[in-house]
Amino acid sequence: MSKLLLVEDDPQSAKLVKDWLQHQGYQMEIASDGDEALHYLKSYVYDLVLLDWELPGMSGLEVLKEFRSAGKSTPVLFLTGMTSTAFKESGLDMGADDYLTKPVDLRELSARVRALLRRSQAQTSNELRRGDLTLDRVAGTISKNGTPLNLTPTEFALLEFFITHPNQVVSSDYLLDHVWKSDSAMTGAAVRTTVGRLRKKIDDESSPGKIENVHGFGYRFVHKD
Repeated sequence: MSKLLLVEDDPQSAKLVKDWLQHQGYQMEIASDGDEALHYLKSYVYDLVLLDWELPGMSGLEVLKEFRSAGKSTPVLFLTGMTSTAFKESGLDMGADDYLTKPVDLRELSARVRALLRRSQAQTSNELRRGDLTLDRVAGTISKNGTPLNLTPTEFALLEFFITHPNQVVSSDYLLDHVWKSDSAMTGAAVRTTVGRLRKKIDDESSPGKIENVHGFGYRFVHKD
């Protein structure tokens, strides 16, 4: 289940889009201004951001600029009432992936969301490297400094998720949605147990503490470029 952040200051519009996309099967969260949006974007992981241009205080363009300056590559779809080509160009030049002009046609919105999510997934490399870890999605293998590690399928899926979302805080519930997709009976205890086993396999004295506990929030996979 993909998780989307909708940044929209108009409550009626926000509810309309949220209800529609939830009905399409997406998990939705809403921020009502730029500052709140940046707080969410710094604290949580999203698969796509739907960003209104005209927001109280910090504009959508300023939010996008700060988000991209932080090195984040999450797809961003601008929702704007501005029809000028110059405005649209400035948004795309700043790092937006697409835009829709308001009032938004909900069916077209769904199509744009699907396209951006497909594009994002297709651009993800099969071989992922973070520090001394190398994960091969095609071969289904993980190695540490070239030495193969023996992981269970769930441990592999969990580590893959962490590696693709470095330095971002994720909750146990979010991990259950994205790693334990087919087993709704799982609980936070399953996450804690699997994280514990994974830590023992990927950490050592030379590289300890790759997965941090963030008190009151969840977990963070620490990676320094």
